[in-house]
Amino acid sequence: MEKKIKRLDATDERQYMIHEEYEVYEKQGAPIGAATFHYHNFYEIIYVLEGTYSSMVENQTYDLKKGDFLLIDINVMHRYNQVDIEKHKDSKRIILWVTPGMLQHLSESDMDFAAYFHEGKGRVYHFPVYYEELLRGYLLKLALKEVVSEELQGSKTVADRGFLTLFFMYLCNLCAKEEYSLMEDNVTFHPLVEQVNRYVEEHIGEPILVDQLAEYIHMSKYHFLRKFKEITGVTVHGFINHKKMIRAAELLWQGKPVGTVSQETGFTEYTVFLRNFKKAFGVVPGQYLQFYGKSV
Repeated sequence: MEKKIKRLDATDERQYMIHEEYEVYEKQGAPIGAATFHYHNFYEIIYVLEGTYSSMVENQTYDLKKGDFLLIDINVMHRYNQVDIEKHKDSKRIILWVTPGMLQHLSESDMDFAAYFHEGKGRVYHFPVYYEELLRGYLLKLALKEVVSEELQGSKTVADRGFLTLFFMYLCNLCAKEEYSLMEDNVTFHPLVEQVNRYVEEHIGEPILVDQLAEYIHMSKYHFLRKFKEITGVTVHGFINHKKMIRAAELLWQGKPVGTVSQETGFTEYTVFLRNFKKAFGVVPGQYLQFYGKSV
């Protein structure tokens, strides 16, 4: 039986799942393909196997080291923080993507595996060596690309489901201990992004103009635009649209009609909303619910 590790190239820009429940990959080097703000409707864990890694989650940048675990909630803006390609060229990490539906299925009645993703939208943990090695072992087992016969495929699926359950069981028990959280260590806060984010969320149901934002921030328009792009990797307009699309998806999951969703996210023209939604998710709202609605 042949065993190989499933890998994603550092330049791979894919930020969507091709499997219905979860995916585990190893990545090596500076992930140039993830250098702009993005978000998705599944949970993400980044575990640093070797070297260092830097990730910006909304208004905070985390400088991660070997052994750190970063938990990223669904529909949270994040990106690789490209500070120095040479610094991260030897970085090696394991990426775990898991759908809310799968995580809920794995959870027992008295344990909510998703709880620690929600706590801070993005949060870093570092555990004692014994527990880190235990978690790493489960992740590496899940990342194995084993070529097995058809009659053994069912057994492998059951085994992998067991490894995933054990991984989250230990992870959640460890995350419950405050001493393992590194919220204040190696974290850079970005007040400008926080201000913009707060304003956009408070006015999500209105058309938001860049001039209004610049006035609210007390910066000249062009300095504001340049500084925001420098920090986040996206334009202010792009950021606003991302936040509106995230809210649109949430409202659709709540069962609101598409026309109502369009209005509640500040679009004065329904056709403009549809065009922006399809650009963000690749499908129209009805198809989006068909593809993703059951997994959230």
